[in-house]
Amino acid sequence: MNASSLSLQNGLEDILGDLRFARRKGDLGRLALVAYCEVRRWARQAEAQELARHSSALFSNFPHASRDDFLAAVDELIAELEQARCSIASAPDGRFSDALH
Repeated sequence: MNASSLSLQNGLEDILGDLRFARRKGDLGRLALVAYCEVRRWARQAEAQELARHSSALFSNFPHASRDDFLAAVDELIAELEQARCSIASAPDGRFSDALH
């Protein structure tokens, strides 16, 4: 695994940790910040354009009807990030899998 892919993997682990902690604490502001800013930044670095679009869509496409709707959308994003983490970890060269793009 090269330094760039290790950096991507570590960055993703940090983001997932932040999201899980904020989700557990019910910190909607932190969830919004990490989901919109940090996930989009990471996804663009990883060339995961679909993931970056999904992160943006959480906030720009429509308002959420309720707190629970927002949390469900964040849970979906976390699941996508977990899938990306597994993809990176299982790739022989440590790169993000094109299957998730």
